[in-house]
Order: sequence, then structure tokens, then C-alpha cells
Amino acid sequence: MKPGTAPYGSWRSPIAAGLIASGQVGLGQIALDGEDVYWVESRPAEAGRCVVVRRGSDGRVTDVTPAPFSARSRVHEYGGGAYAVRRGVVCFTNFADQQVYAQERGGDPRPLTASPAMRFADFAFDPERGRVVCVCEDHGSSGAEPRSSLVAVRLAGGAVETLVAGHDFHASPRLSPDGRRLAWLTWDHPRMPWDGSQLWVAEIAADGSLGEPACIAGGERESIFQPEWSPDERLSFASDRSGWWNLYLWSGGSEVVPICSMEAEFGAAQWVFGQATHAFASPSRIVCAWAERGVWRLGTLTPRAGARAAPFDLPFTDFSSVRAAENRAVFVAAGPANGAAIVSMDAEHGAFRVLRRASEIALEDGYVSTGEAFSFPSSGEATAHAFFYPPRNRDFRAPEGEKPPLLVMSHGGPTAASTNSLSLKVQYWTSRGIAVLDVNYRGSTGHGRAYRKALEGRWGVVDVDDCVAGAAALVAAGRVDGERLAITGGSAGGYTTLCALTFRDVFKAGASYYGISDLEALARDTHKFESHYEESLVGPWPESRDLYRERSPIHFAERLSCPVIFFQGLDDRVVPPSQTEGMVAALRARGLQCAYLAFEGEGHGFRRAATIERCLEAELYFYSRVFGFELADPVEPVPIA
Repeated sequence: MKPGTAPYGSWRSPIAAGLIASGQVGLGQIALDGEDVYWVESRPAEAGRCVVVRRGSDGRVTDVTPAPFSARSRVHEYGGGAYAVRRGVVCFTNFADQQVYAQERGGDPRPLTASPAMRFADFAFDPERGRVVCVCEDHGSSGAEPRSSLVAVRLAGGAVETLVAGHDFHASPRLSPDGRRLAWLTWDHPRMPWDGSQLWVAEIAADGSLGEPACIAGGERESIFQPEWSPDERLSFASDRSGWWNLYLWSGGSEVVPICSMEAEFGAAQWVFGQATHAFASPSRIVCAWAERGVWRLGTLTPRAGARAAPFDLPFTDFSSVRAAENRAVFVAAGPANGAAIVSMDAEHGAFRVLRRASEIALEDGYVSTGEAFSFPSSGEATAHAFFYPPRNRDFRAPEGEKPPLLVMSHGGPTAASTNSLSLKVQYWTSRGIAVLDVNYRGSTGHGRAYRKALEGRWGVVDVDDCVAGAAALVAAGRVDGERLAITGGSAGGYTTLCALTFRDVFKAGASYYGISDLEALARDTHKFESHYEESLVGPWPESRDLYRERSPIHFAERLSCPVIFFQGLDDRVVPPSQTEGMVAALRARGLQCAYLAFEGEGHGFRRAATIERCLEAELYFYSRVFGFELADPVEPVPIA
């Protein structure tokens, strides 16, 4: 069938917002228990409820977590590591009360803890002592920061005993296979875990307490990621001491051996607990994922000095939650033509099968735009990186000579990263005739420590430079319309978006999802995990107050001269609604076009299907009014002041 002709932005697409919102689930945190595979599903259709799911050796898939329970932790506000399983017993943190529950196979969850001021995450079973070891965040001291520690929770009775304290943050408690040693990570203000952290090991005494801990690796300028015990009692971990998160091995004593030295990242920013990019399939084989130029691969390593990574030939470019045992690996994977899925693989030969897909939506190739790796010059003679998605829809073409609008995406973090794996949200735009540039600006992970640290002291400057430079490079190449450039982002990406709209004049419209507009307010009123983050990104507070004001869009609303749409969760503890509402009020006072949609029951990151659908359609509607294209399908209008 011959394609019809329609302006960019007006193409009718089979990828509907409602399909994206309710037709897929979030997949994460895999655990292996004998032949059984467990994972967590975040379900927008159930108001974002997080469900532990089990796939048995017979192939049957069943929900473990009954409604209304939700396996989701709020430690560090971002959570992660919300459950662990051993021999069919699942321990998890319930979102509503943040307490630990135990659930035997076929039984109901029973509460272990009853401490309303405490939150728990990152569990490790200690079967010999009848307990789980985990991170505890105690909010019981009024007016003070919550206290972090490692604790043991008894499976019988729920008694909580402190094992490790004394640092601002603790993470990744991992018990050796023989149950005699515990490894864990710590870090302290003002550093984030990707700036500097320490790996500790201690013997476990007969009474369950810990002996004198020894620091194995790490420091103020070395980041450690994911300690992992081998079946033969050796400890692996990723360190960026070389400038890249590479794998190392500790076999006792003081010597740490580099396993594989590559200009590649075997680690990631520890925003949540329980992340895993490598695992032991056997004492002599590590299954590992690594990123080169922002693209991930999966392969194997021999745990010895000087080993080389041997990649598998797989149709995926993004990997997470890598788990392995008995020469089998299970992980979350996605690729340019494949949405996220739980994948099981023969760790020796690479043969794989998909156990669960995040979405059963089958997109025909003619509607899928593949992300092109795109590097371009930016300020300070730097090279920045992105993925470019040109418009694609087999049913339509644009009128002769027309160039597409461009939507620049600015990810959150800012220490996060975008990949070119299939994203239905990206395809939502490209299948309607809107090009997308997903920018890994300086500060992003996946490109080494130097690139990650290039944002230090320059947040709101070089990240904005990179988004602007990427758009300008595409305009110069004749691939997009320079008069129809928009930028969108959430959280820290929302801050970059607002800075780009306020302090630059390149973009003609923008969308801020719970974006930061007032750095001073963030410095004064944020949670413990990020309470000193701005010191490295901007400068010490309050000594650098003038700099905080200079980089806060809310103080320079008069410089904004293009329309903006804002999306905000009213339960957001990271970026309170007052920040967004202050920005909206400032724009309305100046008579600028803006729209504001606020959502009850949503926090920092939207989880409900109705919210996700409304936001996608509202953002599209907003751009259609700004850039003057007609929509192919009716969309609920957005009030634009």
C-alpha cells in the first residue's frame, strides 16, 4: 500500500498512549531459588503495585505477592532491593508501612517487624542463624537525618539487631556461601556512591555479631559497585580506580586482582539497591554485562587476572539484574527491536529464551525507529553522545521539503544513562512524525569516570550545552526543523530542560516532569540520600548561594519566552510540588503560555496507567498547538493559560 502524505506530527500511529500506559509492566530484581526464577513486576494497571512473581521449573508463572501488598522499599526514597528468596520463603518490604514480611510458599505474608520509623531494603538470607541481613533506615529522630545501618531481622519473632553502623550510608550486604563472612558497601556525605565508596568484609562470630571489619577497596575517589561472592568463596566487585568500572577479585589478604581491564563500564550509578551487572555461573565462569559508548553487551569472563571478555551474539543492547547459577544466567534485557524482557540463557553456549516480556504489544518493523549512535562537538572542545531516532511510519510520508520537529530528551539523575533499546514512549513520538534525540550529556554513566565527573561544578551549564549542541548539530545536518525544537525531561532532566528554556533561546517549547526549578529550595528541603549531591554538582551550600540562584530558572522567569507544560505528582518528596507551582505562577504572572497538570497519589516518577496516558497525550497536544500541526486522533485538550 502506498504511503499517504501528511505533515510531520500528524501521522496516525498504532502506538497509542493508553496502550503504552496499561499494556506493559516494569521488570526488575531477578532472584534464583533452585530451578525457580523470581522477579518484580511494577504494574501501572494496578496503580503501580510491585508484585513478586515466580516462574517454577514446570514453566508456570504465578504471583507471589497478594493484593494489596506491594514489594517496594523507600530507603533512600528511590528504594530497590525490596525482596529476597530462599527455599521458597520470600522476605519483602511492603510499600504501605515499609515493614518486613515473610511469606512461605502457598501462605499469606506475615509481619516480622513493627517499627513505623524504620524502613528496610537489600536483603540477604542468613539461613544458619535464622535471619535476614538488610539495610535499615531509621527515621525515628525528630529533626535529624535518618540513621543508616545494617541489621539482622529474625525470621522467628522479627527481632532487629544492629550489625554495622557509623557511616552515613550502607548497602549491598552479601553473605559468603559458607555463611562465615559478610561483605558490604559504605559511603559518607558529601559523596554519592558513584563518587567514592568503600567495600568491607568481616567475619561473623558464633553469636551472629561481626568481627573487626577490613576495608578491601574503595575510598573518597574510588567508586565500588556490586560485591558478589563466588561459589568458592572469592569476592568480585567493580571499581572505577582505572577510570572505568572494571571487575576485580579478592581472594583474602590484602591483594586485589584486576580481572579484565577495558575502557568499558561493568557498573552503573547506584540510585537503587540490588543492581547487578555480573554473577558467577560457576567457580570458573562469570556472566557479565558491560557498556561501551553507551551500548551494553553481555558475555563471560574467567575470574583470573588478565582475562578477556567474550561477548555473546545477542539481539540486546541493554542488560540489568544479571543473576546466574549452575551455568545458567537470567537477566533483564532489551534491544533496538525488543522491549524489556526476562531472559534465561545457557551461560556456556549463549542459547536463550524469553520467560516474560514487559509488553505483549507486537510492533511491526515499519513503525519502529532504531536509535542511531550520535556523537557531536559541544562546549569546551568536548564530545557529547546521544541516540537519534528519525521519524518512521510505513503508512505516511511528509510533504516534499518539510523537515520534522525534534524532541530532545534529557534523562534524570543526572547520573543516569539512556540506551537505544526499544522504548514505546520514544516510538510514540517517532511514529507520529516527530524526531527524537535522547542525550547522554556530560555527567551520564556509560562513558567512564572522566565523562561522569565532567558535570561537577557545572550542572545546569554543560548538560544544557550538550542538549543545545545536539539539537544544533541535527539542524546543521538538515535532519530536523530548527524552528520546531522542543525539550523534555523529568527530575534532574526536568532541571536541564528548564535551564535550557530559560538560559538559552534554541528551543521553542518544553515539558518539565517534576523538574527542579529552585536549587536553593532543593538544597534546603530534600531527603538524606541527595542532601549533599548539589555540593559536587554546583558548589558548597550556603557558601555558593549566589551560584545556586544564578542557576535556578525560577529566578529568571523573565528570560523564558516560549511555552512550557509542567507535570507534577502531589506526593513527590524529592521535588516538592511547591517548586513546580512557583515556576508556573511566575510564568502566568508574565502572561506566558503554560499548562500545569498535577496528580494526586503520584510521587517522584509516575506509576499509574491513567497518569502515564494523560501525560503523553497532553504533551503531544501541547506541541501540536505550539508547532501548528493537526493531530490524527482526538486528544483531551489541555488548558493552556
